[in-house]
Amino acid sequence: MSDALIITLVAEGRLSPGDVSAASDAAASAGATIMAQSWLEAGDALDILARGDASAIRAGLEAALPAVDVIVQSAASPRRKSLIVADMDSTMIQCECIDELADYAGVKDQVSAVTEAAMRGELDFAGALHARVALLKGLSVATLDQCLNERVRLMPGARTLVQTMVANGARSLLVSGGFMHFAVPVARQIGFARVVANRLDVAGEALAGTVAEPIIDAAAKRTLLLADGTPLNAALVVGDGANDIPMISAAAQQSGLGIAYHAKPKTAAAAMAHVRNGDLTVLLRAQGYRRAEWISSGTTAL
Repeated sequence: MSDALIITLVAEGRLSPGDVSAASDAAASAGATIMAQSWLEAGDALDILARGDASAIRAGLEAALPAVDVIVQSAASPRRKSLIVADMDSTMIQCECIDELADYAGVKDQVSAVTEAAMRGELDFAGALHARVALLKGLSVATLDQCLNERVRLMPGARTLVQTMVANGARSLLVSGGFMHFAVPVARQIGFARVVANRLDVAGEALAGTVAEPIIDAAAKRTLLLADGTPLNAALVVGDGANDIPMISAAAQQSGLGIAYHAKPKTAAAAMAHVRNGDLTVLLRAQGYRRAEWISSGTTAL
């Protein structure tokens, strides 16, 4: 007999009885045996208890309900996770900081093209990082603060997700292939206890065009996740790009929440779920949190 699964459907304010009926039909068509269902919050999120093949059920539901976020997870794993490990750029914040710095330097088109290819997994991350940072050589260090203040905005739901989990005893790590100059204030504003990211080298009052070693890349992210020591089935790992795949898949393969967030196709395929529509509070629904339990913060400003 297949293991029990929890299927969570999320569409805040617009999850209809018709969606629920369509989900039941799609899950059954994918081979699921549905045992029970209950609203987490009427019109917002629904849990379905079922048995079947998780990958097949996810594929069937995502195809049938493109406007609904679908999380299919093992019912045997701890529902509420005791660790969150998250990427920063385009996951916890709404931009890619290196692209925004490139805009100030007048080389955004060049840098953004490399960023997109790297995030799709078409380029080696470290090589792509060195090439992009080299184009920033000579940019005033003061521009980093200007960029932080003018361009960096938190992803909707970021504070609520992290602060709710932390208030319920979870450990937290922000791990970024981006830069500490941005990651430290972002981590502080969201509520992460620990932050690891790359460091830009400086020459006088300008960027040197190089990055300090060691590089925080895909392998480093996975290593940091494993070094925490939390059982992976009790971990929530979230990111959007190819350099997040090793840490996401490490959690997913051990029945943890390895989540792709508005992600590139390769990352979505490697994850056990893909948040395609909603904000980061979808990941609280996946853990069974009702809105009354959320620690809410509406602002996305730093």
